[in-house]
Amino acid sequence: MRRTAASAITAAALLLPASAHAVPARAAAPGDTVTLTVRDALDTLDVAEEDTTPYKRSYFRHWIDADRDGCDARKELLLEEAVETPEQGERCKLTGGRWYSAYDDKYINGPGGLDADHMVPLGEAWDSGATGWTARERQDFANDLDDPRSLIAVSGSSNRSKGEKDPSQWQPPAKGNWCAYNTNWVVVKTRWGLSVDETERKAIEDLLADCPNEEFTVEVAR
Repeated sequence: MRRTAASAITAAALLLPASAHAVPARAAAPGDTVTLTVRDALDTLDVAEEDTTPYKRSYFRHWIDADRDGCDARKELLLEEAVETPEQGERCKLTGGRWYSAYDDKYINGPGGLDADHMVPLGEAWDSGATGWTARERQDFANDLDDPRSLIAVSGSSNRSKGEKDPSQWQPPAKGNWCAYNTNWVVVKTRWGLSVDETERKAIEDLLADCPNEEFTVEVAR
């Protein structure tokens, strides 16, 4: 059962419908759709040294309730990714339910042991181009529910282990998730026009050499 559930979640995260309006990544504007193999996408990302401007997590306003339905972005994510749906109470209080944490290949009962992880951490986004974004763009990035690869529900322990690290510094404990993890990292950086530093790019390139050269479709956010 574990392998089946993990495979289904990974496949759902990687496969989005292709569009007849796909355009080259470097020529894409917000709202355009691009279709690339992950290795081509990695080659398309700008390579730049990380910005060392001091970072504060508060620069990215997150867990907002954009549709004002009582559930903020974190709880919307948990509801979307639940393997067994939790009960939803007043003010979107969640109880019960079951989730699969792909980072460490385990199931978690109840929302208490879960974190909503930004695939590309907020601090990493800041270092990779978000210093030049508007406050609204940073908010949109931090609450991105429009692409299922931007946010992921994982165990709190794996999320704390990851912190603000990039793929040259951290990989999921479950090696079976490495291909999906690095592919989704490239997808999110492509979606948001973020750069990679040389060490980060080389680490991803080396890891993806042992993975299928997946083709993905993504809508450019900025």
